[in-house]
Amino acid sequence: MEKTVNDQLLPAGTGPERASISRVSEGPVSAGKKTSPSGDRPDAEVPQRPVRRSFLADYKLQILRQADACTQRGQVGQLLRREGLYSSHLTTWRAQRQQGTLDALAPKKRGRKTRANDPALEKSRCLERENKRLRERLRQAEVIIDIQKKVAEILGIPLNSPESGEPG
Repeated sequence: MEKTVNDQLLPAGTGPERASISRVSEGPVSAGKKTSPSGDRPDAEVPQRPVRRSFLADYKLQILRQADACTQRGQVGQLLRREGLYSSHLTTWRAQRQQGTLDALAPKKRGRKTRANDPALEKSRCLERENKRLRERLRQAEVIIDIQKKVAEILGIPLNSPESGEPG
């Protein structure tokens, strides 16, 4: 069987050909690795949620010292590649170091912030609830009074006005 490469005929068995590669498992797969349904190779599926890296304050300070000690061109890039970091890490950590906040160098807790028990805030909430409850009772009382006035008018019963105390 002859093949053509760049419009030239080549004899069979010569020329650029892809070799078929057979993948063979080398021993048992460890318990921590997922395997494909056939069981012969590790599962290449990417996890749904990547794990966010967090760095200790000591590590951040160590990397900043090493980066500050770099004098030649390309040394900082080499340091970042070796440690698997981005230049934005250095920028952020330098700003945090300049502010002088060691808390800023520690990893921050992510998510919704917890509320402190502020007595004034709690008192305000309590008063708002009471105000709402009293407004509802007032509305209900006004409805009842209106109904009583209509019933008294229908039955022809004179009502005492609260101001004068006499029938009106």
